[in-house]
Amino acid sequence: MSHFSCEDEARLQSMLRQLLQSVKDKITGAPSVECAEEILLHLEETDENFHNYEFVKYLRQYICSTLGSVIEEETEKCTSAQNQGEGSGYDTLVQHVTKKTRESKEYREMMHSWKNVMMVVVESLINKFEEDQMRNKEMHRKIKKEQHSAYYTDNCSDSDSSFNQSYTFMTQEQLQLLVERLEPSQPKEVRQEAMQTLCSAPPSDVLNCESWPNLRKRLAVSLSDPDSTFSDKILRFYAKIFSSSPLNMTREVYTSLAKHLELFFVSGEKCVPTISDGVDITNPEIIRLLKKMRLLNEYQREVPSFWIRHPEKYMEEIVESTLLLLSVKHEQRHLASPKLLDPVYFLALLDIKAVWFKKWMHAYYSRTVVLRLLEKKYKSLVSLYLWLLYSAWNFGNWKLFLFCNNQKTFYTGQELQYIYFVHSLCLLGRLLIYKQGRNLFPIQLENKKDFVSLTDLLVLFIRCIYCCPTCPKTALTVHTGNYSPAVLVTEVLQILCDRTECATECVYTNMVIDALLHPIHNLLNGTEMHINCPETSLIHIADILARIAAIEDGLSLLLYGGNENFAKKDSLTAAHTVVQFTKKLLDENISVLSGSEMMPALKGAFIFVCRQMYGTCEGLQVLIPYGLHESIAEAWKKASLLSERIPTPVPGTDSASSGNQDSQNIMVWEEILLDDLLNFAATPKGLLLLQNTGAINECVTFMFSRFSKKLQVNGCERFGYEVMVTQMAATPPGAVALQRSGFIKALITELWAVLECGRDDLRVTHPSSIPVDPIDRSCQKSFLALVNLLSYPAIYELISDQEIPNKPEYSLREVPTNVIDVIDRLIILNSEAKIHSLFNYEQSHIFGLRLLSVLCCELDTLLLLESQYKVSQVLLNAQKENVIETSEGSGNFIIDGLSVERNHVLVRLNLTGGPAERILPPRVLNKGTDPYPWPMFSSDTLPGCYLSGPSRKAVRQDSDLNKLLTSLKNPDKQMVWIENYRRQFCKIMKAKPDVINETSEYISFPITADANGKNESLSSVQQLGIKMTVRYGKYLNLLKEGAENDLSLVLMHCGKFLKQQQTSVKSSLRCLRGGYAGYDWFASSVFLIMSGDKEKTLTFLQQFSSLLISAFLWMPRLCVSVHLPIDTAESGIHPVYFCSVHYIEMLLKAELPLVFSAFHMSGFTPSQICQQWLTQCFWNYLDWSEICHYIATCIFLGPDYQIYMCISIFKHLQQDILQHTQTQDLQVFLKEEALHRFRVSDYLEYMESLEPTYRPVLLRDMRNITVQST
Repeated sequence: MSHFSCEDEARLQSMLRQLLQSVKDKITGAPSVECAEEILLHLEETDENFHNYEFVKYLRQYICSTLGSVIEEETEKCTSAQNQGEGSGYDTLVQHVTKKTRESKEYREMMHSWKNVMMVVVESLINKFEEDQMRNKEMHRKIKKEQHSAYYTDNCSDSDSSFNQSYTFMTQEQLQLLVERLEPSQPKEVRQEAMQTLCSAPPSDVLNCESWPNLRKRLAVSLSDPDSTFSDKILRFYAKIFSSSPLNMTREVYTSLAKHLELFFVSGEKCVPTISDGVDITNPEIIRLLKKMRLLNEYQREVPSFWIRHPEKYMEEIVESTLLLLSVKHEQRHLASPKLLDPVYFLALLDIKAVWFKKWMHAYYSRTVVLRLLEKKYKSLVSLYLWLLYSAWNFGNWKLFLFCNNQKTFYTGQELQYIYFVHSLCLLGRLLIYKQGRNLFPIQLENKKDFVSLTDLLVLFIRCIYCCPTCPKTALTVHTGNYSPAVLVTEVLQILCDRTECATECVYTNMVIDALLHPIHNLLNGTEMHINCPETSLIHIADILARIAAIEDGLSLLLYGGNENFAKKDSLTAAHTVVQFTKKLLDENISVLSGSEMMPALKGAFIFVCRQMYGTCEGLQVLIPYGLHESIAEAWKKASLLSERIPTPVPGTDSASSGNQDSQNIMVWEEILLDDLLNFAATPKGLLLLQNTGAINECVTFMFSRFSKKLQVNGCERFGYEVMVTQMAATPPGAVALQRSGFIKALITELWAVLECGRDDLRVTHPSSIPVDPIDRSCQKSFLALVNLLSYPAIYELISDQEIPNKPEYSLREVPTNVIDVIDRLIILNSEAKIHSLFNYEQSHIFGLRLLSVLCCELDTLLLLESQYKVSQVLLNAQKENVIETSEGSGNFIIDGLSVERNHVLVRLNLTGGPAERILPPRVLNKGTDPYPWPMFSSDTLPGCYLSGPSRKAVRQDSDLNKLLTSLKNPDKQMVWIENYRRQFCKIMKAKPDVINETSEYISFPITADANGKNESLSSVQQLGIKMTVRYGKYLNLLKEGAENDLSLVLMHCGKFLKQQQTSVKSSLRCLRGGYAGYDWFASSVFLIMSGDKEKTLTFLQQFSSLLISAFLWMPRLCVSVHLPIDTAESGIHPVYFCSVHYIEMLLKAELPLVFSAFHMSGFTPSQICQQWLTQCFWNYLDWSEICHYIATCIFLGPDYQIYMCISIFKHLQQDILQHTQTQDLQVFLKEEALHRFRVSDYLEYMESLEPTYRPVLLRDMRNITVQST
């Protein structure tokens, strides 16, 4: 306030005048001055508009700017005191801050300055008020004596110029006199001066006076006055009312103006032009008309922002008066007579994209009223808009779509028709978004018997895309603006496609898809088509198809054409047409488009449509026969060769030259193709196809470059690259590509930064507290990323045959860069140097132990880490060091976070069993005197409390079981036998599942196997696996002494047998250098089923290997097998992954969409956890009886039941999966938790229900794994 200017004084005067004018009635009604002061003091409590007054807003802003820093400082002091336990409660805080602020120096200075300023303002306002009163008296005297002075001439032609007028307060008598002066019979000068006086009066006074109804009628009649100056003054007065009055008053003015325009058009006055004449906006009569329409349209745009605060009837009056005006339609009296322009033409001229209608339809409050009135009274208005579109199409009048420039003074009839078309298109497109709007259809056309349905309208829209007016290519720029027909229609269709409900009702129909594919069919068939700018039109069509394919229902329509029967989804559908056209584009085999500059963009657009399809399991199944991945890879190789020839840019050269532009286009095209290839990795089978192209390393490098920039996968994908990373990490080549790209290094570096260094951008206001959670929230993302990444195939490729550094000294600045470093620095802390190298030793080591716990849930990873690094021994040694030594000898354990975590991990590592067969100690402490009652695992002997007694029941005879075994021993009639044993097996499984576990004791084959072999030829991983199996078998009372040697012989013979069927491959993958990289869990399971009988085991496995199911249950069976295509064998990707697991994802999406979406949102994949379950035959996840049921079910009922089994598990876990998706630990839950309360027999009926739908396709592809992937 120290620099209080004249402008500030005038502004304060205006605001204070507004405040006083608003409360004038309250003050004048007060019996005394004291009462008036009391009213002002309590104005905030009594006036609901108190905070909307400009004076109050200004005062609040002034206080904030003056005292804001004082209030913040006092608040911070008080908050700090509360954190230290001093004071409590929000009220105490407010009172304290208020008191301190009022006692401050700044407050006293502010009050002194404000009083001085307001004294000046009030004094000036009083003087001004006295001058205004004298002026009003003088004017009243002049009016009374009819002494007319020269009237004020307003040269302004714009209705907006009325906002700068000053107010003159008027009495009721004066206003009544003005009404009389505005009579049409009065002289022109009298009416002019009365109008000038009215414009100076406050709108609130005018609208609240008793004479307002008569005055409104006078003004409406006077709008038709031939004197444009007089009508302009009325529009200025209307504009002032619109800008400063509430809705209950402005609605009367609006309806009056709308009624005037309605009568104007209905009367068909001479000044209304015809379509053939066009519109000349320099014509004075047209200017007057456009001013009125413009004022109407501006109010239409503004009124939705505040009409919700008023009764619905006010809004309904405004809406109905508008619709009534737009419904005015001039009929042609004679066929030869020209048609007069309707009001909608002029509205479209001012608001070509119907912004007013968009705003009216935005809120439910107003949308309901508009749609209700359209349905009940004004359905003909919608028909009017439809009529133009259909008349243009039926009569071939495509010249009306010529674009008109922005700067024009004359619009021809054709241009007016085109503007009307754009307005209609935008309005109808907005109407289709809402269900009530769609319910208006079908609509009968004006003067026609035809009805237009939603589908008919969408088909017409689509035809507009490729039936634009013909024009030379040099003139294409006129159609690239915002008003191009193709662009406008595409925008409407994009909005409809992005709204699921709209798309389902409007877009997802075969007729709409056929209309979109019509030009593509013609181009494929070589049929001549008159398409203007085919490249642009096809790009628009591709964009719409991509949006359709991005939604589940739309994708199903493209893939299957609405066929609900899964087994019959092989007919040629839209997807086949699109992929055929895309391959022809890539091969440049379409003559009409050859040599076009827009070919790369067109190719990219249609590849993107295919990408939306092959990025899903079901879409990839449809597109696989076309070998699209090979075509894209070939195009990428060509683009890569071209980009390699691009010369290195030289400083000083013109970077904008055509040569450089071409080079940039080539590099962009190369990246687009890499991105398209990369998206094959979204599914297990697609990842195999990507590996076969030989471009996986380049694709992953490209992905890492985008991932590091935090770029989106694509415009239709809401999540990032986590799913692709997880998918790749489940395969050996994918893991190697991730390492080569630098992705793993960047991930570990980021982990170390948040784990050991903390966030650099975190503002330190208080010392950081010790983390409450074992893994701090800042590290959770990195932890989950590592869990996603480190599946067994990735672990084996990254660390097998590598020693940990175990350096004598570690620098504090030494940051881990690979998985070996993480194991060395966070998990195996077996030296003082490693411990001292950590800033946060306990937190970091717990992080490592939690990671180890999750990784070792995959038994192959457990055996690998144990064989290479002896992790159990390292943890046991650490536990022993956690004992307090006493003079008596044995001491007590120190119970802390590390010892509890180590105890849990040690039990998990050394104890095998399902949910009812082992007990894992908790990771949290109890309240009370004994916080951790569980014994510590600190020696080679496992404490017995962690064992749960096995429940192996005695063998008993069962009549149903005897029938099953009898059928197995007499397989004379093949088909009858198969059906009988299937039926008998299902009956037993549902009624008496426990007896199935004993079936193996009755099965024998008269074949013996050679039992010669040496234990030394087995790897350390296999030897550890044998020990684990024998320990588990003895726990189950299935094995006796000497079983270890028998199992060793079984595995050696299996290895020899399978090696005879392996082919030699040349690959840098570690998993392909020897035999099968993991342990043979299936053979071990069979060994346990046979109660340790090696001859029965080998006989069974030898015969079992000839069955199709062996390829999917027995993982080593097809490892580098001669039965696989050479490229599949060299890929290192197992058929269980690219076949079984691929179909698990596909069925999961169809049967349990919520679970599938949960996986997608978490960045984890069903394929990785299912591969882990199936590889280790559900060991540690199911009890032994359920593992037997799983194996028996797959053998007896077919290999596809392996897929149904996993779907049943996900169905069983659905609620848990959804819950852990919210807590963001889904992958940890699925890997660490056993499958509690899951019984195969409980879900056998559900599996049988899946068989009729999916078996034909699943078995066909399972049998075709030996066929070359196309």
